[in-house]
Amino acid sequence: MTRLFAWSVASVAFGLAVFELTMTPTGGDRVQLGLVFVAVALASTVAALVTPRVTRRARSVRSVLVATTIITTAIMAAALALAADRMFLSSHDLRLALVVVLFGSAAAIGFGVSVSTSLTDDLSRMAAVAESVASHDLEARSGIDRRDEVGRLAHSIDEMSAALEKADNARRRDAEARRHFFAAVGHDLRSPLTSLRAALEAVSDGLATDPDRYLRSMTSDLASLESLVDDIFLLARIESGALTVESVPVDVAELADEAIDVMRTVAEQGRIDLRLETPGSVVVPAGPEAVGRVLRNLVDNAIRHAPAETTVVVEISRRAGVTVVVRDQGTGFDKAFLPSAFSPFTRDDPARVRDGSGSGLGLAIAHGFVTALGGEIWAEPGPGGVVGFTLPATQPVG
Repeated sequence: MTRLFAWSVASVAFGLAVFELTMTPTGGDRVQLGLVFVAVALASTVAALVTPRVTRRARSVRSVLVATTIITTAIMAAALALAADRMFLSSHDLRLALVVVLFGSAAAIGFGVSVSTSLTDDLSRMAAVAESVASHDLEARSGIDRRDEVGRLAHSIDEMSAALEKADNARRRDAEARRHFFAAVGHDLRSPLTSLRAALEAVSDGLATDPDRYLRSMTSDLASLESLVDDIFLLARIESGALTVESVPVDVAELADEAIDVMRTVAEQGRIDLRLETPGSVVVPAGPEAVGRVLRNLVDNAIRHAPAETTVVVEISRRAGVTVVVRDQGTGFDKAFLPSAFSPFTRDDPARVRDGSGSGLGLAIAHGFVTALGGEIWAEPGPGGVVGFTLPATQPVG
């Protein structure tokens, strides 16, 4: 309201200043024209206050533009008539001027309607996109290319729609990943539990001809269950951000050699050879248990996906602190799977699953430990399975 009043006062002052500069008015002329300017300014102020309230009920922008043009024409005609009356303009000249004003107004309305078609069409397209998004059609886009406020609004709507589509796709992927995850965990739980039940029933029914063998089998099944439960709790700590690793100087080459020794029996069962390639001792600040777990997980993952009679190689280099790459000669990761390879709720890509085992926790846990140590972990597309990680030469802060 204050701004509108200031604009009215400024317009009256401007009109009087132009009148003084372009003509040689008398005192009476100044008073008469001043009254006309004030009257027109008051009419414009009232129109500016009332018009927005009325036009908010309009059904289209085109009708608002037409109404605005008509009101503007009416103010101009009133100003002209008032000026003619105060300045004693002849009725003939007044009618001629009004005809010209009306003609100009009609032309302006036609021009405004023509120009507004593009605006109203774009607004209709944005409304259609908003309705489509509300109806869960997240692929809808306006495709409007403008540099004005309408264009910025359309761009924001399209960005919002794209962000919602991306979030919805991520939600769908997460839901599918969780489904596979729980199915895999359920399978891994069911197998040892079924074996335990069978062994217990055989022992309790007196059908166990070799009780010691049954006890060893039950111990193995319990170890498998304990390992899976520990992995799930560890993953929960990683997901909650509660995982902390204390860094001390460790020899990564030595830990890799120990991981290979631990996994050698499993590799021999699949007729797979394990080989370590290292320039020697490579010492960096890290957590020995964490690095050892990462190495065992990556080697175990490679063994499970490597074909028989092939070699799994662990390569260590002194690049960016220390870089470790585990390679196998399997089919490798599918390129489309790489973005979710380390997701905690995904199993390994089916192209890399040889025997259907694994709940998809190994790479997720490895990712959590490497991230906690301030390093980076990655996977490369096939052929050949390639997973590597880098640990910095300095201890991470925080």
